[in-house]
Amino acid sequence: MSEVSTRAWTRPYDWAEVVIGVVAALSPLWLSTNTTMVWTMVVLGALIAIDGLVSLAAPSMVYGEGVQIVLGALLFIAPWVMGYTEFNGASWTSWVGGALVIIAGAAAMPEANAAHRMAGQH
Repeated sequence: MSEVSTRAWTRPYDWAEVVIGVVAALSPLWLSTNTTMVWTMVVLGALIAIDGLVSLAAPSMVYGEGVQIVLGALLFIAPWVMGYTEFNGASWTSWVGGALVIIAGAAAMPEANAAHRMAGQH
């Protein structure tokens, strides 16, 4: 970790989370769907994007990355839990998007912890 970014709107992992969330939320527009899949993807995608925006706006809030990891895990398991595994495009969007959100959250955790420590020193 070279330099800890405590400036808002600068962390690439959080921008990735926003993009993944938007793609998940909008994916029912171009994927074969059912009602359960649409609501699952829209709600989880929106929550992921909102969490990313909150993390971007307040980079020293450590819990945002934990929320991100939980939301990524929910997106990953959604095809099985919500029963839309027969929709290949939606399932793969959930699996890949969820895994990427988990990875981004885990990768951002050390930087968020450092930013939180730095914010506490001021």
